[in-house]
Amino acid sequence: MTHVSKDAAGLSRRTALTGLAGGAGVLLAGGCTPQGATSAQGPAPSRTGSATGSADAATPGVMTLFKDPWFNFNGLLALGAAGQGSSEVGEVLTAVNAINKAGPSAQTYTATFRSLGDQLMVAPVGSKAGTETTRLRALRASQYYGQALFFALGSDDPGGEERLYRSGRRGWDTFCKLSEPPPVTADVPYGRTPLPIWLFRPDDSGERRPTVILTNGSDGQNVDMWTYGVQAALDRGWNALVYDGPGQGQLLFVDRVVFTPRWETVVTPLVDWLVARTDVDAARLALTGLSMAGDLAPRAAAFEDRIAALVAMPGVLAPWLGFPPEIRKILTPDRTETNNVWNKQVVPELNPAEAATLKKRFEPFSVPAMLAARGGKMFTDFHTPAQLIKSLDITDVVGRITMPTLVLDYDDEQFYPGQPRRMFDRLTSPKDYVKLTAATGAQLHCSPMAPQQHCEIVFDWLQETLPGR
Repeated sequence: MTHVSKDAAGLSRRTALTGLAGGAGVLLAGGCTPQGATSAQGPAPSRTGSATGSADAATPGVMTLFKDPWFNFNGLLALGAAGQGSSEVGEVLTAVNAINKAGPSAQTYTATFRSLGDQLMVAPVGSKAGTETTRLRALRASQYYGQALFFALGSDDPGGEERLYRSGRRGWDTFCKLSEPPPVTADVPYGRTPLPIWLFRPDDSGERRPTVILTNGSDGQNVDMWTYGVQAALDRGWNALVYDGPGQGQLLFVDRVVFTPRWETVVTPLVDWLVARTDVDAARLALTGLSMAGDLAPRAAAFEDRIAALVAMPGVLAPWLGFPPEIRKILTPDRTETNNVWNKQVVPELNPAEAATLKKRFEPFSVPAMLAARGGKMFTDFHTPAQLIKSLDITDVVGRITMPTLVLDYDDEQFYPGQPRRMFDRLTSPKDYVKLTAATGAQLHCSPMAPQQHCEIVFDWLQETLPGR
């Protein structure tokens, strides 16, 4: 890469790409800090805790499925989901071996997991699947289609992204239809595009129960909410609401609606729908936010006082700070200047992996960016989606939160290092801070290797905070 003269903003192509090379996968999920980075601690909070295990216990390293952290983190998510039945260890490791043998790439990753999803959506070889087998295979298929979807824009068929989403949705809907009882489904009004929802209940007795609203992050799929909350809620006698918001699932891949910084406009209609039901205890409504939703859920809770408890997993104040500073420097108040730097100095220097990373990362914030990526092209308007991401900053909003709040953090948090603790310090409501640790394999963003531990901590706290009456 040759040195070039700097533009008016003082940014060269070499500088702009610092932090991208060798770390594309990290940027995809909203951050740029390599694995192994740690967050600042600061003074001890009034109440703090950690996941089970002690600091001086044996600390396992991160399991390496792929040398590239881009693939490795997603592979760990798939593997960890096995504890909740939304993947199978042998299936995931077999896929990993096949990808490594073929040579890890977006193409081999997408093709391998898509094929695995296809296999599970038909009856097992040599037998006719019963209802329960069909249900469970469909859940795992939705996981594998989601894995394939994540890398579709870097594959040989970027235009197949919507088809992959629909395949995963078919698996999810099959699983839901065959569940006992099946979740209540509905379309909740939201602007011109309704929000699809699934309300899971332990049974259909009509008993009034505490209910948790599970909020996905950027790039998450419905199956991730099963792994990170639905099963745990049902096991404890809670209802669980899963939904697609703007920038997520159906609204992104089919309806083409991008993220909004005013997430209270998303959650309030959900709360309206829930409190009108006789099987929901309106006094015990909880809201969780996974990954980037650790920003979205707190934003909603700051303006929706019917939420009785909030969990940020992890706490995120400013998603824009998860991008490399060199990328952030591209954005200036001037749209023309910003886009000139992007198109003339940055984009020409991107290799295919870096380009695929940025296409995926900006997709939920710009319909033109998504459509360009599906057509195998790089988006040309950097300014608009970057401004939207920047507008998600909730630093000045957190002080409005009044309900009890749990902020999670993780050893080696690689996407939003330091932000969970800063959120905790800014909260003025009753609050708790828990850091999941490497001592029990629960390190990294969202504890990909330990979602069961993750759920235990969250739901123990919720049950203590919102006890039965």
